[in-house]
Amino acid sequence: QVQLVETGGGLVQAGDSLRLSCVASGRTQSRYGMGWFRQAPGKEREFVAAIRWGGTTYYSDSVKGRFTISRDNAKNTVYLQMNSLKPEDTAAYYCAAGLLSFSFMVYSEVNYDSWGQGTQVTVSS
Repeated sequence: QVQLVETGGGLVQAGDSLRLSCVASGRTQSRYGMGWFRQAPGKEREFVAAIRWGGTTYYSDSVKGRFTISRDNAKNTVYLQMNSLKPEDTAAYYCAAGLLSFSFMVYSEVNYDSWGQGTQVTVSS
């Protein structure tokens, strides 16, 4: 299994940027896809972005054009660059790993085997 640790969360103002990082350790020799999910208080966890091993990226409509997911396989790290942040982006952000053999799998958390502990992002208006 893969262990994941997220960093980079914080308190920012609307319009600011943040970059989240997720470092993987353990069975990183497997060709994992990586995803970011978020959960706001009182809401269900939702898909934000994903990147499969080959580099194809996927985004939710709510973040498309503002967030960018990328990965550095040599560093076993995936990033989420978040620009033009809005108060509705406030949530705990979770990094996840899974084989994601097919593209439709990236959107559902059931297809991810490993999860980080989460990092809080708070955007003030």
